[in-house]
Amino acid sequence: MTDEKLHAYRDKRDTDASGEPSGKGSAPTSDDRPVFVVQRHDASRLHFDLRFEIAGVLVSWAVPKGPSVDPREKRLAVRVEDHPLDYADFEGRIGEGYGEGTVIVWDTGPYESLTQRDGEPIDADAAVRAGHLKVRLHGSKLTGAFALTRTGSRDGKEQWILVKIDDDGADRRRRPTSTQNESVLTGRTNEDLEDE
Repeated sequence: MTDEKLHAYRDKRDTDASGEPSGKGSAPTSDDRPVFVVQRHDASRLHFDLRFEIAGVLVSWAVPKGPSVDPREKRLAVRVEDHPLDYADFEGRIGEGYGEGTVIVWDTGPYESLTQRDGEPIDADAAVRAGHLKVRLHGSKLTGAFALTRTGSRDGKEQWILVKIDDDGADRRRRPTSTQNESVLTGRTNEDLEDE
C-alpha cells in the first residue's frame, strides 16, 4: 500500500539525480507518536512544505508563505504528492529538474490528531480524506493546535487553508518564517547549502 501511495512521488523525480530519498525500505518512526516536519524549500519560489506522518507516508502540503502562529492569518496550503518517511530529515540540494533548489528541516517534532467527528476522535488518515485535519504540534518553532481545511481544487490540486488555533502556542507578533531561517537539525540555512 505504501508503494502505491508513493507512485506519484517516484514518477515525478529521478532520485539518483536529485539526491532525494527513494523511499524504498522506509520504516515508521521509532517514537510512539507520529511526526510532522516543515521543510523550507528554496526552489523556483521559496515556500514551506508541511508534512505529517500518516499511514506509512508523509502526507504533504506546499504552503507558499509558510505557517503562521497568528490565529488571524489564513495561509493557503496546496496538497502535493505523499512523500516517503525518510524524507522527514532530508536536507540538501535537489539537482536539476522537479523541485530543483535547497531544502532544510525548518521544524519537526511529534504531533497528535485532535480531529473529531460527532464528538468522537478520528484518525488523521480519515480526517484528511474528509477534508479537515486538526492537530497539536510539539515542535521547536511551532507548538499548539493548527487546523487544515480543504476549500476546493484548482488546476487539479486540492486547495486547503492552514490556520493557527488561538491557544498557548499562538503569538500575534512573532513571525518565525521570516525571522528564524535556520534548520532545527543542523543550524544551516538554505543559503549555507547554496555555498557548499
